[in-house]
Amino acid sequence: MKKLIALAMLLASPAFAEAEIDSETVARIEALLAEMQCQMDPDDIEVEDEGYDLDDVICEGGRQFDITLDKDLNETGRRAE
Repeated sequence: MKKLIALAMLLASPAFAEAEIDSETVARIEALLAEMQCQMDPDDIEVEDEGYDLDDVICEGGRQFDITLDKDLNETGRRAE
């Protein structure tokens, strides 16, 4: 039982919490997407070690993508859904 409680406390620790993204970066990502004629729900931006993962990006024509950006907000990958 003690091991189970210790594991639960470890998983609830801040080290395992999802990284927060600041509002300035969200605004920069939204501006970048607007230039690309795309949009997305900011809640679908995930912080990764190497940058950002943008899930469910909808672009002109209704096409949907997952897009990855590096820390400088350069596109590093795009996968159609």
